[in-house]
Order: sequence, then structure tokens, then C-alpha cells
Amino acid sequence: MSLSFCGNDVNNSYSVEKGVLNNGCFVDALNLVPHVFLLFITFPILFIGWGSQSSKVQIHHNTWLHFPGHNLRWILTFTLLFVHVCEIAEGIVSNTWMKSNHLHLFLPAFMGFIAATTSVVYYHNIETANFPKLLLALFIYWVLAFITKIIKLWKFAEVGLGVEHLRFCITALLVVLYGLLMAVEVNVIIVRKYVFFANPQRVKPPEDLQDLGVRFLQPFVNLLSKATYWWMNPLIIGAHKRPIELKKIGKLPIAMRSLTNYLRLKDAYEEQRQNAEDLEKSPSIWRAMYRAFGRPILLSSTFRYMADLLGFAGPLCISGIVERLENNTEVVRMNKTEDLPFGVFFMSSTQLLQNTYVLAVLLFLALVLQRTFLQASYYVTIETGINLRGALLAMIYNKILRLSTSNMSMGEMTLGQINNLVAIETNQLMWFLFLCPNLWAMPVQIIMGVILLYYLLGFSALIGALVIVLLAPIQYLIATKLADTQKSTLDYSTDRLKKTTEILKGIKLLKLYAWENIFCDSVLETRGKELTSLRTFALYTSMSIFMNAAIPIAAVLATFVTHAYISQSRLSPAEAFASLALFHILVTPLFLLSTVVRFAVKALVSVQKLGEFLQSEEIGDDSWRNGDMPVSLESCKKHPGARNRKQPLRYQMDNYEQPLRRQLRPTETEDVAVKVNNGYFTWGSNMSTLSDINIRIPTGQLTMIVGQVGCGKSSLLLAMLGEMQTHSGKVYWSKLPDSEMLPDYLSEYDSDFSHEERSKNRYSVAYAAQKSWLLNATVEDNITFGSPFNKQRYKAVIDACSLQPDIDLLPFGDQTEIGERGINLSGGQRQRICVARALYQNTNIVFLDDPFSALDIHLSDHLMQEGILKFLQDDKRTVVLVTHKLQYLIHADWIIAMKDGSVLREGTLKDIQTHDVELYEHWKTLMNRQDQELEKDTEIESQTTLERKTLRRAFYSREAKNQIDDEDEEEEEEEDEDDNLSTTTSRRSKIPWKVCWCYLSSGGFLLVFLMVTSKLAKHSVMVAIDYWLAAWTSSAPNEQNSSFSLDANATNISETIRNAEHRSYVPVFVILCGAGIFLCLITSLSVEFLGLSAATNLHHNLLNKIIHAPLRFFDITPLGQILNRFSADTNIIDQHIPPTLESLTRSTLLCLSAIGIITFVTPVFVTALVPLAVAFYFIQKYFRVASKDLQDLDDSTQLPLLCHFSETAEGLTTIRAFRHEARFKQRMLELTDTNNTAYLFLSAANRWLEVRTDYLGAVIVLTAAVAAICSFYGLQSGLVGLGLTYALTVTNYLNWVVRNLADLEVQMAAVKKVNSFLTTESENYEGSIDVSQVPEDWPQHGEIKIQDLCVRYDPMLKPVLKHVNAFINPGQKVGICGRTGSGKSSLSLAFFNMVDVFEGKIIIDGIDICKLPLQTLRSRLSIILQDPVLFSGSIRFNLDPERTCSDDRLWEALEIAQLKNMVKTLPGGLDAVITEGGENFSVGQRQLFCLARAFVRKSSILIMDEATASIDMATENILQKVVMTAFADRTVVTIAHRVHTILTADLVIVMKRGNILEYGKPETLMEQEDGMFASFVKADM
Repeated sequence: MSLSFCGNDVNNSYSVEKGVLNNGCFVDALNLVPHVFLLFITFPILFIGWGSQSSKVQIHHNTWLHFPGHNLRWILTFTLLFVHVCEIAEGIVSNTWMKSNHLHLFLPAFMGFIAATTSVVYYHNIETANFPKLLLALFIYWVLAFITKIIKLWKFAEVGLGVEHLRFCITALLVVLYGLLMAVEVNVIIVRKYVFFANPQRVKPPEDLQDLGVRFLQPFVNLLSKATYWWMNPLIIGAHKRPIELKKIGKLPIAMRSLTNYLRLKDAYEEQRQNAEDLEKSPSIWRAMYRAFGRPILLSSTFRYMADLLGFAGPLCISGIVERLENNTEVVRMNKTEDLPFGVFFMSSTQLLQNTYVLAVLLFLALVLQRTFLQASYYVTIETGINLRGALLAMIYNKILRLSTSNMSMGEMTLGQINNLVAIETNQLMWFLFLCPNLWAMPVQIIMGVILLYYLLGFSALIGALVIVLLAPIQYLIATKLADTQKSTLDYSTDRLKKTTEILKGIKLLKLYAWENIFCDSVLETRGKELTSLRTFALYTSMSIFMNAAIPIAAVLATFVTHAYISQSRLSPAEAFASLALFHILVTPLFLLSTVVRFAVKALVSVQKLGEFLQSEEIGDDSWRNGDMPVSLESCKKHPGARNRKQPLRYQMDNYEQPLRRQLRPTETEDVAVKVNNGYFTWGSNMSTLSDINIRIPTGQLTMIVGQVGCGKSSLLLAMLGEMQTHSGKVYWSKLPDSEMLPDYLSEYDSDFSHEERSKNRYSVAYAAQKSWLLNATVEDNITFGSPFNKQRYKAVIDACSLQPDIDLLPFGDQTEIGERGINLSGGQRQRICVARALYQNTNIVFLDDPFSALDIHLSDHLMQEGILKFLQDDKRTVVLVTHKLQYLIHADWIIAMKDGSVLREGTLKDIQTHDVELYEHWKTLMNRQDQELEKDTEIESQTTLERKTLRRAFYSREAKNQIDDEDEEEEEEEDEDDNLSTTTSRRSKIPWKVCWCYLSSGGFLLVFLMVTSKLAKHSVMVAIDYWLAAWTSSAPNEQNSSFSLDANATNISETIRNAEHRSYVPVFVILCGAGIFLCLITSLSVEFLGLSAATNLHHNLLNKIIHAPLRFFDITPLGQILNRFSADTNIIDQHIPPTLESLTRSTLLCLSAIGIITFVTPVFVTALVPLAVAFYFIQKYFRVASKDLQDLDDSTQLPLLCHFSETAEGLTTIRAFRHEARFKQRMLELTDTNNTAYLFLSAANRWLEVRTDYLGAVIVLTAAVAAICSFYGLQSGLVGLGLTYALTVTNYLNWVVRNLADLEVQMAAVKKVNSFLTTESENYEGSIDVSQVPEDWPQHGEIKIQDLCVRYDPMLKPVLKHVNAFINPGQKVGICGRTGSGKSSLSLAFFNMVDVFEGKIIIDGIDICKLPLQTLRSRLSIILQDPVLFSGSIRFNLDPERTCSDDRLWEALEIAQLKNMVKTLPGGLDAVITEGGENFSVGQRQLFCLARAFVRKSSILIMDEATASIDMATENILQKVVMTAFADRTVVTIAHRVHTILTADLVIVMKRGNILEYGKPETLMEQEDGMFASFVKADM
């Protein structure tokens, strides 16, 4: 049939006798003109533009902006495109009714489609280049198109065509659209004034984009890019070449930063407080959240509704296609065309929808739109959720900074609770926001679905729906049970972790005492409880998965069987498969509803907790409000003396380079920095902790506060800082210590402070707390603490605190990151860093709370001389020092002696000497050693040395790994060798099959086999059910025609036969469905229990390996890394891998079975499959790599945020004393934003993937439908329905395949890390001698022979002891001394076979210890370590975990250790509780407990490794005596850092560099003037 524009079935097609415009063909041709005009104009501009532009657009988004009406224009253009598609379809279908081809029916429409597409591309390019003048072309186009369409409409109306004709409606719609687009264009002209106006408006892009750091472009790109996440392409594809780093994801746009959102939320929250009638009622967080974030949620809900409604198009289109194909009739061509208007055919809309191809295209468009809306809805809620979380975190943080300290110490608000608020409650609320549109969208979806089902199937549909509705509550029950079980699991795992942490922290002690198995068993016991809980969890999870899979089968079964028996009409394939698709749609909301309801309940709880927290007590000080210190600039300017030190930080920045000395002031006796009048202070209980306090602290002098443990010294400092609650009395801070004071200084105070009740006007105070508090930052940051860096000053401070040697040991010097809570430093090092921070700060007043407690004598002397007396006093800073070291009292300018919470004495040392002789004498006896100045030339030898050694060990591994513990070593080496891109990319996109196999094999082969077979069987049965349905509904349609010829009687008979035949399909259907449900149960159980068994085995092996690893392993592996294996990684293996695995296998098998069925129904589909598969492969490949990076970024940015919160809560007093709240807030906002950026990018990447896989799914549906329509002849219509229904499910599951794959890959990393630890060597526990050969009471005498002993820590390292020989008689008291690294401690470890003895031997009572089983050897000796280690539990458990001793023996040991009286006063006596790490006892008391522990084990050999370092002198003297008496008949080896402790020994060994240097009685060694020992003794006196 020949082609012609106007058709050639009528002679006068081209005649214009009746007037030009009355020829319909001419009007259509006229409509072509504007389109062609646009194409001609824009193409050259675009080509020229693209040539120059394309390179720029990507990089400079600083020219991006949106012209007015941007979004409206895009929406209108999309509508326009859709209408053009309808017009083309209508034209083509109308054309099939004509005798010859009429191109004018669809060609103009087609050109219009191209022109509209061009217009939007053109517009986008103009907009990004910000060149509005070129928009004129578009304006002309809209006007022309509008005019031509109006002419067409007018002609149609003239001929009498109306709304019932489709072409009339389409033309009318086009007129409206062109008119609106014209209006948009005019609006741009008016606003931007770019054409007819003299001065066009200059517009700048939004300020976020001018800042090139912003990489999150979602808010700034155009609508199409927003909908498809096109702007993410460079990021995701680039990730393949090199990993995404924090730099790549940049900053957040201003509107999404947590500060912006915090202000929004806070305003909404505070507003309620102001508007509230009754002040008692606390503001509602819900209302605040709604006020701040309500609008985006409404927008998201709108998107969601649109998506849900479009979702129902799928089943309806399927039903339409199958029905049309069943009742297929050939189109009859029109013969008579003369009497038609314009000589062409006009169809109604129903006629158009009877065309199957049109339905297929509609189905495609509906799917694309539905998915786009759905993803948009998800994105908006997620963005809002993230914004809300940022706001809440800022709110919580601000509150933390104002919490009253008594809350924290009285345990009303524990750190744990705060951490939960931050880590759990805010996330609960965020998740609730993510899911909340479901709350109101789902009921609507369910109701719509049921209505449609009823329309398709009648009454039987309601029965199916009823099955679903009745089973939904069970789902909810299971979901709540799951939540409870998860909670109990969490409790157990926290408990297990606590125990594991204790073991790892005290591993050295456990090994030395041979207790590791006792503790290991206690962990395994907790793990057993956790596994029981996990088993319940697995059971419920599998039930939940089972319900999900089984409910649709049950519903379908109920519906179709009832339909077969109730309904008169036969079930047609169209109805059957449409309802099948509807059931699939219905199940999702019903399943999700239970989750959403659960989250809503959780959110209510979270909000309640948050509300309580935000209402809790605050500290009395009001100066936080403006974030600045309340100091007026004038007051600083008036007094030249007040330069610099007293001003808040920000005014100081410019002049800190000048030397920071103040001018000296006239000495005045009455110059007071702080003064307290009749103070009664409390920690929140009714009784006051401090009572009747009247003290003054003189300016620029050294004040010391002394007193026994627990008499309120630290509380006094905190009371002055305003941290305690004041019952009565006042604390005065002098306003300007430098100004000349009035003689009657009190009058000035009164005038100054009459209106100031509280310590409002204090300046920043440098404060070093007793419990050292460090930031998770570099050493330098910890010392400078936000002050400007000044090299000389910094160096002076470091020398004063003798930190240089420690810093030299750190892998990166003072740029080394200190772990959380300073976990990788020893107590003394932490304390010195805290003191250094106080010294470095440029403040007037310095508070030092017992800075010497963890330091040995040399360090404390050095610190006292260099730091306090020289550095601080030269600066004339006011120093308040709390101390136990009475020998320093002679340096004090002013002394405050405390007793039981009140001041005993106050005055100078002379005053006390004259007025309170008794007290002075008491002090003198305590000092009992003359405190000469340190002789500068002698060597300083100290316990620090040991700390430095452990430090070296702690960081040893860090150097090798450079703080990366993710990859295994081999991988890193690989990367170094060939870092060319190709290899790294190939490895990054590979799936770790080896690790997967390792995981599965640790689950057990039987379960793996069961899982695989049951999965395959289940999916085969599912396919069989649907195939049987297809066969059933397609059966015997041919009898309908033949029965018409018979009489009525015969009709009835054939009816009954037909019904019987129809029902004969039912039994098989029921059996198949039953089998399907049963298999669902089996698969869900097998997967969960496979995961459980793998988790059990992996954890068990890991624990055993690690506990039995040699000590060296713990020296070179950071504790945090080992703990991570037990916490995060074990948790992933326990709870996350099984569901991911299940979901992955399910969605993969679903997609494969669907594609199989489509190919079976229409083999043509295979050709389309190849390009689709290629596309899918690349999408998943790129996404997996990018997703893994972004997930890592999210995890790695979350940790610092949580740490920052817990750090702040722990160091509240310090932060507030320094007045650094503002700086910490800033830091918190930065950390939150970084984490939110990563999370936003991660969710945008997920949307990127889902949009793409959904579009792919839509293409699959389209190709399947077209293939079925093309090759329909010879197909059962039931099979077509089957194919299309399956094609629809593919769209839902494609993205799950990829996401689960990506998740599994990330989660498998945990298995890999655990595995890397399973290869460590264990210690050799079996000796060469059998236990039975060792005498019961060995070692009975305690005689030690050391012969030619050589020891090293590792075969790779140099020996630390070289050929040592010694002989120790039974019962001798031996002292070993030497400098750091001389091998003293290594020798003590050698006695326990803890190090590698590679030559020589140690013989104890005639047995070579290297031959003994480790358990026997270590359980027969005792040792007291330098760092006291206590475990949480009772005192009895700490002294005797093996439960072998009687109470008398324990009391005896406690009496020896001077603890009996204290323990007696504790509730429960021996069963009194020791908290984690023994925090509820002082360091000294802990050390005494460790002594008692050694006394309990009645061994004839005791080794003391510097056991008296942290004990005050009085106690130490008693102890020395006790050890000598209690151990009179035993061998005691003391490793001494203070030489005076071993002057009474029988034998002294002096070591140097692993050799014995001097050996003999102390008296003889003292006589050698130039000997090493003699010099030590001199230095120590």
C-alpha cells in the first residue's frame, strides 16, 4: 500500500475548493511548521554550544541556576510528551481503519514529540550556561504551536466533533499545555528582564554551589536528573577506578546541615514553651518535629499515593491484554470515507484502549512513572529523616553540655543512657520518619486492592483478602516477639563483650595466674545464653519469612478454590492473572505494616526518653546561652594589665605571638583569686558533701589542698568551678585579678558581685581532673586543646611534663592519634598529657587535681620543679594543687588541709607549724624522707620507662598497619606491588567467593545441602502452581461456541460437564499449594539455622584461638582491633548475614524463574535478554563497588561522632572549666554533617540503583508483552498472563538482587576478618613432662637456678636477655633494678615461660620450667604486676576465681594487705561488688587487692613487679614490713623502680641491656662508689 501524506483513497485529498483551512490534511500540515522551525533553529545552537560547553558543565556547577518556573516547565514538558505519545498512538490506530495510509494522522504528532524533547534539552543547556537571551526561540515556538493547534481545534468544533472523540480531547489538551508553557516563558522574561528591558537582572547561583566543596547536587539539578539521579553517575562510575573518599563527597548543602535543622527544630520546640499556658507542661517533641519537618513528609506522601495508584495499572493492563488476545478479532477497514468529517476516521478512547499494543505501552509508562514516584517518595523521607537526626543530635549535644554534674555522678543520667540516646533513639526516630508515609499510604493501598479484586472475582476475592487480613496480626505478633528477642540478645552480647574486654585488658595477669580457662568458660557461658536467645530469634525470623512467602499462596488457594465452587462463570485467564498480580501487590503492604507499626511504637518510646532527657536538670550557670564567655570587651580594654590572659579565646588570636608574661604587679597580701564564704555544697542528695567552707585562694600563688583519701579535696575544686549544687554560701571569682585592688577588698567584691549569685564571671580555668580525660585526637591536639600553637611554649610544657621520651616512642610522634579514652597509653602518660594541657592553656588560674597519683617519684619531682614551680610560677599564674605528696608542702604559699568534707586548717606552712603542732608532726612522720633537690646529673629512672615500653609494644603493630585493620596484610602487599588501575578495579568488583564458601562450610554441609535443595524445590513448586493455574484457566474454551447450536436442555448438561472438568483441576492445585507452603517453612528454617551454626562455630574458634595466643600477639595487635572481631564482626555474623543470604537467594531465584517462564512462553524474548543482561551486569558491578565505599564511609564517620558524644559526657567538667563549649559544639556539628553526607550519598546511591533496575524491569515487561502479542497465535492466553505476571514481579526483585549482593559483600568482610585471626599460633600448653610427675607441693623450697638464659619476645626480634646466670637460695629476698629496657620485666616473664626462651634454662626446685605444662607452672607461682588489674564481680572472685580457698584464708590475705577494715565496712563483705576495672576503688586500693591476691595463692615464690608504685608512703612502709614478715620463709623477687624499696634485700641484681652488671648484697654494692647501684641509691634519696 503506497504511502502518501493525505492518503489516496479519495480523489480530492489535496483539493482546497472549500477553503484552505477546511482541508483537514492541510491543517495537519500547518501543525508541522512550528516543530520544524524549532528543530532548525535549535540544532545549530546546540551543536555550537555543546562543542564549547560539554567540558565545562560537569566541573563548574557554579553557573547552575534555575530560571523561574523551572519545575513547572519540566512537569508541563513531560505531560506534553505523554500527550504526544497518545496522539501518535491514536493516529496510528485510526490509520489502520482507513483504506490507504494517511500519514498526516500521526506524522505531525511524531514531529511534535521530537520538538518537545529538543525544547527541553535546549532549555537545560541554556539554563546551566545561564544565558537566558536564547530562550526567545522557545518563546516563539510555543506561540506558533499554540496558534496552529487553536486553528485545528476550531475547525474540529465547526464540523461538530466533541468530547466523545479522542482526537478532539487530545488537541484541546495540547492547546492548554502550549498556553501554559507560553505563560511560563513570559514569566521568565518578566522576572529576568532579559529581552525588552534595558537592565537585565543579574542572578547568581545559590551560594552552596559557589562553594565548590558541595558535591551533593540533588537539590540543584533539574527535574529529570532529580528523578533518575543522573548526577550520581560520575561518582558511582568513578568509584570503580578509585575508592570514594570523604573529599569526594564534599560538604552538605546549607539547607541540610545540622545547624540549619537544629535551629528549625529548636525554634519550633521553644515556641511551644513560650506559648504554653501552664509552665509545668513540657513542650511536645512530636509537635516540634511536625512544625519543622511536616512539609517534606506531606510531599513524600503525595508521591507515595501517586505511586500506589499507578501500581494498580499493572494488573489491569495485564487483564486487558490477555482478554483482548483471547477474544481476538481482525480490524475491518473502512470502505466508505466520503461521509466522514475531513474524510478520516475519528475514534473514541475505549476503542483506542482495545488495542493490545497501546495497552503494552501504557503498562510500560505506568511502571516507569510508578517507580519514579516511589523512589522520589523514598528519597524525600530519607532526606527529611537525616535532617531530623542531625537536628536531634545537636539538641542532645547542647543539653549534654548543660547537664548538671550531680546527675552524672548520682547515676540518674549514665553515660550509657546518653550513648543510647545518640546511637539508638535518634536512629529510631529517623527510621520512623523513613517509614511513616507507609502508615497512611498502606491502608489506602489495601482498600483499593480489595475493591479491584472484588471487581475482578466477585465474592471469592473477599475470602482471599480475609485470609491475608486474618494472618496479618500473627505477622505483627511475630514482629514484636522478634524485637523482644533482639533486646535480650543485645543484653547478653553486651554482657559477653564486657567479659571479653576484661579478659583482653587483663590477659597478661590471666596468663600469669593460669586463669584464662576459668574466664574463657564464663564468656562461653554468656555466649551460650546469647545463642539460646539467637536461636529463638532465628526461629521467629524464619517464621516471619515463612509467613511472607506462605500468605500469598494461601490467599490465592482460598480464592481460586472458592471461585471454582461458588461462581457460575468460569475463571478466565485474564481475571486469574490480574488477581494473582493484585495479591502480589497486596502482600507487601500487609507485611510491611507490622514493621511500620512496630517502629511507630518504638518511636513513641524514643520520643518519651528524649523528652525526659531534655527536661532533666541543668547546671546553674547561665553563660552557655551566647556560647561566649560573659566578658565585656570594655573591661578588658580599660586595664592595660589585663591583656590577653583573661580575654575569651577569640579576642586573643591576634596577639598570642608576644611572649606571654604579664607585667609584675605590686605584691599584695590580700590579693585573692577565688573566695568561698560559708559554702555548703552537695552532689544532689540532701546531705551536703562539703560543709562550712570558708577559704581563699591567693592570686598568683601556689595553694595546696591536702587531706586523706575521700575527704572532699576534688569536690572542693568542682564546687569552685560551679559544678556542684550550692545549698548556701557563695563562690567569688575576682573580676580582674590584675587591677589595683582597693585596700578594703571586700567592698569591691560586694559592689562587683552584688547581682552575681553564681560563678558567672569566672574566666576559663585550666583544670586537670584526677581521672585523666583525653580526646580521641593527636597528642598535640590534646595538649593545645584548641589554643593557638606556640612552638616555644609547647616545647617548654612538654619538657616540664617530661613527655618527650614518650612522644619519641609513638609511631608518629605527637601527631599520633590517641585511641578512645587514651586506651593505648598508660595511666601515667595520660595523666601527664592532661597536666600538660592545663599548663599550656593560657589561663590565669590553674587547678590540678592530684596530678602525681599515677607518676613515679622522679616524674613527680620533675613536674613539681619544672612545671609547677618554674613554668607556672614564673608566669605568676594562680595554681591550686590537690596532692597526697606531703613532701611538696614546703613549696606551698598557702595550704588548705581538709578532713571529712570540711576545712581543717588553712594558712601557710609556718602558720600550721606554730598553731597546729600535732598536725605538723603527723605530716612530718609521713614525709619521713628528706626531700633534697634532685641532683640534676643523676640518671632518672622510673616506672615511666615501663610505660614507655608497653607503649612501644602497643604501637608496634600500628606502625606496620598504619592504623588500618580492614584489609589483610597480603592484600596490602598485593596493592603495593601493582597499583595500576586495572588490577585494583578488577579486584574491587570481584565477589569474595572464597570467604562465602568458608562461611557456609563453617555452618555444616548437611545444612548447606538442605538449604540448596529446599530452595530449588520451593521455587519449582511455585512455578508449578502458577503454570497449573494457567492450564486450568485456559482449559476448554472451545465448547462455548459449539453449545449454541443445541437446545436449552443440552446446554445444561454440557454446563455441568464443563464445571466438573473445571473442578477436576482443583485437587492438584491444592496439593501444589500445600507443598509450596511446606517448602517455604523448610527453606526459611534451614537458612536461619545454617547462619546460627556458622555463627556458633566461628565465635567459639575465635575465642579459643585468641585466649590461648601468646602474649606477644596482644603486644602487637591493638586491643580495639581484637575487640572489633568480638563486637561488630560477631554481631554481623550472628544477625545480619542469615537474612541477607535468605533474601539474596530468594530474589535471585525469583528473577531467574521469571525470566525462564517468559522465555518458555515467548522464545523471541531471548534476543532482548542479551542487551538487558549486559546493562544489568554493568549496573550491579558499578553499584556494588560504590555502595561498599559509601557504606564504609558511613560506618567510619559514625564512630567519631559517637565517640565525640561519649567523650564530651565524660569530660564535661574539664570542658566547662576551660569554657570550651562553643568549640566542642562546632566539632559536633562538623562530625554530624560528615556522617550525614555519607549517609545521604549512600541512600542516593541506593535510589540510583533502584531507578535503573526498575526501568530495566519495565523494559522487560514491555518486551515480554510485545513478544507475546506478536507471537500470540498458537499460544494459550493463560500462558501469556503467566508470563506477564512474572515479568511484573521481576521489577520488584531486580534491585534486591543487587542490594543484597552488595550487602553480603560488605558483611562477608566480617567473616574474612574473623578468619584472619583464626590462623594465629597458640601457646604450647602441653609440656614435655606429664602433670602426674610433678610433685603436688612443687615448688616446696623456692630455690631458683638461672643458667645461661637467653630470651626474646619473638623469633624475629633481638634477644632481650643474653646469657644471664644467677642462683637464688630458698627464702631469699632478691631485688632487681636497672634502667628501662634493661630486661628486668623480661626476666620476671621468663619465670612464667611467657617469652621465648631459646637458650639456657631456669630450674626451680630441680625441675626445668620449660618442660612443664604451662597450666601447672603458672598456677604454682605468684606475681604482682605493676598495673593493678581487677575484674568486675565480687571481691572473693577477684582474690580466688577458682573457688578453692576458705573465707579465713581470704580474710587473712586482706589483713596482710591492710584492706581488712575497709572490706568489712563494705556491704556484703567479701561479696561486695567491684565494678569494671575496679573503678570504685582508688588506684592504691586496687594495688593492695592485687597484693592480697598474691598472698591468697600460697606459693613459695613471689615475684613483685614494681608493685608499690601507686601507694602513698605510709601504706607503702607498712607493706614493706608485711612482705618481709608474711613471706619470711618464701623467695621474693622484687623488681624495683624506687631503689629504696630493695635496700633491705638479701641480694641485689643490677641489670643493663639484658646482662647482669652487678650482683651481690646491697651493702657491698653501696660501697662501690662509681657502681651503678650506688648511683641509683643517690638519685633516689
